[in-house]
Amino acid sequence: MIHYVTTPHFYPIGTPGQPWGDDERAAWRAAQKPSRSYEADVLARIEALRASTDVVAYAVIDHQPDGTYPMYAVRSKAWDDALPTALVTGGVHGYETSGVHGALQFLEQHLADYDGRMNVLVVPCVSAWAYERVQRWNPLAIDPNRSFVADSPCAESEALMRLVQPFGDKFLVHIDLHETTDTDDSEFRPAKAARDGKTTSPEEIPDGFYLVGDTEDPQPRFQAAIIAAVEKVTHIAPADAKGEIIGSEVVAPGVINYACRDLHLCAGVTRAKYRSTTEVYPDSPRATPKQCNDAQVAAVRAALDYALAHG
Repeated sequence: MIHYVTTPHFYPIGTPGQPWGDDERAAWRAAQKPSRSYEADVLARIEALRASTDVVAYAVIDHQPDGTYPMYAVRSKAWDDALPTALVTGGVHGYETSGVHGALQFLEQHLADYDGRMNVLVVPCVSAWAYERVQRWNPLAIDPNRSFVADSPCAESEALMRLVQPFGDKFLVHIDLHETTDTDDSEFRPAKAARDGKTTSPEEIPDGFYLVGDTEDPQPRFQAAIIAAVEKVTHIAPADAKGEIIGSEVVAPGVINYACRDLHLCAGVTRAKYRSTTEVYPDSPRATPKQCNDAQVAAVRAALDYALAHG
């Protein structure tokens, strides 16, 4: 099933056809109000993991007057530099809820399964300000997942790059946890078009889970292993009438590819042999919040298990 979402003709901030200036960005930021708590939802769960994991404070992001946000990664307690290493990231887009909660659930339920076999570094919520406001951008109206680039203008992206830089080429696998939602078409694409002084039109929202591989090194068997694990939990998104998902060719069931480094995506932040971005569809009538979180966990486990088995 494909869902069609009607996009508003005009975004309520800015003048159609004119890119935003400082006033429009300030108006957009003022309209973003917190509706949930990073401290209660994320930091409290990380705090509870201190006895069984290593919790690493890697940044404090200052978004005054809204506040400051301490950023944490969680890593295997039994870290061994002789073992292969994996990176799991969630909440690069703060509104993509199961990415955050799926990463936390993996930490709570399965991280210890990899002790002695693989080092795992997990960043559950890359974008704390956006998590609280159920937003895609940071407060400067910058998309973190287009900002993994040298001299990044996005504090969230820059902090994550600093965290992983010392690891060099040690990562064997990186899986980045995302969602595709109805609000991608009803809110976030119109906002981007307004910000950039462009136009937009409705797009088909795929009903189901899919993956984004990297065109630079797509690793199709790796992607297929993740799909096989996830389809035991929730349904996989079909291709549309053009054989595409969100405008990209479906290269295998539930799999499309992007040029991750060229697009400055989080999935291109390492040189890991195995890289994938998950996309869960939480607005599906066929999926519950629990299934969405479970799908993210299944994807992480399948990615790590495949990397361990195939090196």
